[in-house]
Amino acid sequence: MNKVVLLIPHYNNPLGLMASVASIEASETLDILIVDDGSITERINEITTNQAFKATGKIKYIYLKKNEGIESALNHGLDYIVKTNQYHFIARLDCGDTCIGKRFEIQEKFLVENPEIKLVGSNAIAVDPKGTFLYKTLFPEKNQVIKNKMFNNAMFLHPTVMFAEEIIAIVGKYPTNYKAAEDYAFFFKIVNKFETANLPEFLLQYEINPSGISFSKRKEQVWSRIRVIKDNFYFGFWPVYGITRNLILYVLPHSIIQKIKRLKE
Repeated sequence: MNKVVLLIPHYNNPLGLMASVASIEASETLDILIVDDGSITERINEITTNQAFKATGKIKYIYLKKNEGIESALNHGLDYIVKTNQYHFIARLDCGDTCIGKRFEIQEKFLVENPEIKLVGSNAIAVDPKGTFLYKTLFPEKNQVIKNKMFNNAMFLHPTVMFAEEIIAIVGKYPTNYKAAEDYAFFFKIVNKFETANLPEFLLQYEINPSGISFSKRKEQVWSRIRVIKDNFYFGFWPVYGITRNLILYVLPHSIIQKIKRLKE
């Protein structure tokens, strides 16, 4: 029985889903839970998706009757995972993003060998929709640095994380009142209760898409992030700096932010 389950939300992107599933190395051992968030125009082809999966494990599909939003789709997935009571670790991946190397084996081994760590992410490589390299995304590795810098932005890239199933009983599921920033709010709950880490390896390639949430809902996302910071605020350097930084990001065009990231690279 596999100890790891990979949670993938899906909405009208079956080709991206297949690419993500196909990127998992055949030597990996994990199950996949795909939650379809009420897709209408682009439905999942289970046969081709199953054929794309070469690792040792099985794929389970959940279909929501209507589009409820990614945070709801993720929570339906967590409900199912907790109910099965068979997995030790939950990993995340988004449709269109692809794994690099033995990602899940590396992260599972790290969590088993470091039981005090309850969530681990990794560095990642950003590409455009054509697969052209844009820049590298680097995250702090140590717990205290992560806790401090969480007031700036999420110190984990959502589709890189793997976390212990047991923490759901303590921190709960993804918050639904921070639109487009449900992952940031979820991670904040975790870092407030448990130790976390990022691995220095690049274990994911992710797509920067102009039609994605980061572009189409950027202002909503940044405003939700400001609300998360406010709800976790205390008078200190990092919270004050984080609020100020995100207010500046709120007024800056996203195109300028992307240019700055490329210049850093």
